[in-house]
Amino acid sequence: MTIYNVKIHTMNKERQVMDNGYVSFENGVITEIGKGMPTVTDSDYDGRGCDLYPGFIDGHTHLGLTTNGVGVESEDFNEESDPTASQLRIVDGINPMDTSFQKALNAGVTTAIVSPGSMNPVAGDIVAVKTTGKRIDKMIIKSVGMKFSMGENPKMTYMNRDESPCTRMAVASLIRESLFKAKRYMEGKENAEGSDDLPDFDIKSEALIPLLKRKIKAHFHCHRADDIFTAIRIANEFDLDYTLVHCTDGHLIADELKDENATAIIGPIICDPCKPELVNITPKNAGILNNAGVKIAICTDHSEVPIEYLPISVGIAVKNDLDMQSALESITINAAEIGGIDSRVGSIEIGKDADFVLFDTNPFEVMSSPKVVVINGIIV
Repeated sequence: MTIYNVKIHTMNKERQVMDNGYVSFENGVITEIGKGMPTVTDSDYDGRGCDLYPGFIDGHTHLGLTTNGVGVESEDFNEESDPTASQLRIVDGINPMDTSFQKALNAGVTTAIVSPGSMNPVAGDIVAVKTTGKRIDKMIIKSVGMKFSMGENPKMTYMNRDESPCTRMAVASLIRESLFKAKRYMEGKENAEGSDDLPDFDIKSEALIPLLKRKIKAHFHCHRADDIFTAIRIANEFDLDYTLVHCTDGHLIADELKDENATAIIGPIICDPCKPELVNITPKNAGILNNAGVKIAICTDHSEVPIEYLPISVGIAVKNDLDMQSALESITINAAEIGGIDSRVGSIEIGKDADFVLFDTNPFEVMSSPKVVVINGIIV
C-alpha cells in the first residue's frame, strides 16, 4: 500500500521534510519513501496534501491498568503489599479492551510505554505497546525498563502502615539493597562451575539482571530536585542506563542534568500542584530543559491526564517556549530513543514499522484531530 500526496515529516536523523511525498509499506513495514507521484492502484490512499507524521508515542503511561468509573476493583497500578517488586510483569495487568486504547487512537497515539505505579521503590517492569489489538501479547513492542520511585509516593504509602520506607533515605536504601542483591546473584550465576554451584533461584534478582546488563533502562519516578539527584546517584553507582520520569523540578537544575547527559520524560503538563513535591511545577519545564540541551519526551501519565490529551499537552508546552520542531520530537523520535524502541518506531524510515498519523491542521491545536491513523500498515 502507498500513501501519497502528503508532506512527510520524517523525524529521521536529518529531520528531513518532504513536500509532495509518498510512503509505501508492506507487511506492516515501510518499504519506500519518495517525492512526486508514484504509480498508484485503487488500494492506495490519497493524502490530499495532509501532513504525515510518525505515529505519536506517549513516553510514560499506566494505560490499561485501570478502568474509568469502576474504582479499586479495576486498579492494577500498584502492588502495595511489598515495597520491592521487581518480579512483577506489567503485561499481566494491562487490559487492551479498556476504552482508553480507542481514545489514544483518536488522538494519533500509536505507541504507549506502560509502567507500574509509583507507590513502591521498586515497582516492576515496563513495556512499550501498540495501541490497537485484542491480545496484549501481540501488541507488545518490547520490555523497555524497570520502574523505581523516589520521594513522596512510596514514603507516604508505607509510613501510613508503620512499615519501611518512611523516609527518603529508606526509599533509596531499599532500591540499593535490591540492586546489590541482584548484582551478587548475577555474578554468582556467571561464576558458577556447574548447576550444583548456582545460587538459589531469586525471582526478584532475576528480573533485575537485564537492567544491570544495560539491556533495559531504569525509569525513575522523581519530582523534587533532591529526589532527581538521588536517582542519578543510584544510577551512577550501579552503571545503569536511566531516564527521569516527571522531572518536575528539572527547570531548576537544567544545567546539572545537561552535565549528566540525563534524559527526561516530562509530564503531566495539564496538572496542578496537588501535593507538596509538585510545588515548582510549570508548563515551561519542557522548553527550559530542551533549550538547555536535555533530551526530553512529553507524557500524559495516563490516567493522571487522559492519553487523548497528549497532543494538547504538547501544545501547552509550545505555548510556553518549546519550539515546534522539538515538540514534534518529544512525542516521536525522542520518545522512541528514550524508550529504547527507535529501531521500530519514532521516525519515517525504510525498515521501520508503518505507523503514521495524517493531519490537515496543526496537530497540537485543541480543535485538531487526525484524519488517518495507521498502525503496522493498517488504517485503524
